[in-house]
Amino acid sequence: MLECGMLIRDKKALRSRSTVLLKELEVDALLLQCLQTEEILTENMAESIMAEQTSHNRSWRLLNLLPKRGPRAFSSFCSALRETEQQHLCDLLMQSQEQHDRETHVDVSFSAIPLSTQEETPAKRTRTEESMEFSLTADSPISSPVLPCSHEFYLSRYKQSYRMNSTPRGFALVISNVTFDPHMAPELDQRKGGEVDDEVLRKVFTELGYPVAVHRDLTAQAMRTCIENFCMRPDHRTVDSCVVCVLSHGVEGAVYGTDGQLLQLDWLFDAFDNAHCPLLQNKPKIFFIQACRGDEMDCGVEQLDGPGRTGREQPDAGREGQGDADLKRMDLGTPRVKLPQRSDMICGFASLKGQSICTAAMRNTKRGSWFIQELNSALRLRAKDTHLADILVQVNGRIKEREGYAPGTAHHRCKEMSEFTSSLCKDLYFFPKHQSQY
Repeated sequence: MLECGMLIRDKKALRSRSTVLLKELEVDALLLQCLQTEEILTENMAESIMAEQTSHNRSWRLLNLLPKRGPRAFSSFCSALRETEQQHLCDLLMQSQEQHDRETHVDVSFSAIPLSTQEETPAKRTRTEESMEFSLTADSPISSPVLPCSHEFYLSRYKQSYRMNSTPRGFALVISNVTFDPHMAPELDQRKGGEVDDEVLRKVFTELGYPVAVHRDLTAQAMRTCIENFCMRPDHRTVDSCVVCVLSHGVEGAVYGTDGQLLQLDWLFDAFDNAHCPLLQNKPKIFFIQACRGDEMDCGVEQLDGPGRTGREQPDAGREGQGDADLKRMDLGTPRVKLPQRSDMICGFASLKGQSICTAAMRNTKRGSWFIQELNSALRLRAKDTHLADILVQVNGRIKEREGYAPGTAHHRCKEMSEFTSSLCKDLYFFPKHQSQY
């Protein structure tokens, strides 16, 4: 149990800075995870905060909860601010504490922070260059455990959903090209931050029940060989799905190998279609492509209360087998259900395919790409009771809010928009950590 109430001087510091905090505080999954780790917030509290539709409302809900969460809540909140590159807000709160210590101590009760209308709230200030330079480790993306699916939820959904109870759930392949050959591909810069992404994906899909194979820095031909070997795994027969993630520089319809040669995405999808990968027929094939689909950046359209974001952002465009014997032995005289060439696939793309402009997939050099950050967070918090298509809609909403921070560069205040395509025929739930007896 938390001790009741925050210290008076801490309440006063929060109250005196409430206007600034409502305008500038960025409440994201990492900040809430820090507070959960310190046992300041419960899981339900964190989920209710993230369920708010606007950045302003998430800040308001958190700031009204903190004074009720015990005497450690203030110091833990300040630590979370430092961890999430919001040192300037932490400094403001510390200054308020010092001012209170110099003054006569008066018992000031903390009243609820009024929720103003969106029209009254000016745009959040982008964080300072100093806070942007705060060093983060590769573990900085949200790493809370994947929340488990309840048995009751499983029973309510499994009949109308794809079967997803094998152990393991399936096999996952991650191909991550970070460093490119300077002689064969001099125009392709190193994807700084890309190494964070493949580790994030390895961790989250391991927790979702997938053995994950990570391959880094492959030429285009080596990528093809790796994918072909993965497709021909005979143990696809015994599992319920597969996951394939490709992270690299890219153009519309293709991604680069480290040698500057292109791997066509149509070839990738064909490799897993019903003809080329019969062991995965009628099973969901899940793809995530973290790469640009062009080199034009989305500069965005001005709006009120548009959230600012931090970190040096770089675009991911340029600079900065066949069926097994058992299937063949089926009675050729028996009429069979025919399948379309390609079905039961869903693919999340980090950037849009545009008619006249393709947005650049943005990557924070210290915390990885926007798309993988948000995908990781959504899977950890929502996979327990949300099907994958709805999770990707939520990822789209979070990406829409983000904005690049890199003053003096073309990436400053840039935007990104993710999307997904689907030929799924049922809802796809991961049912994390649930062991079915059906």
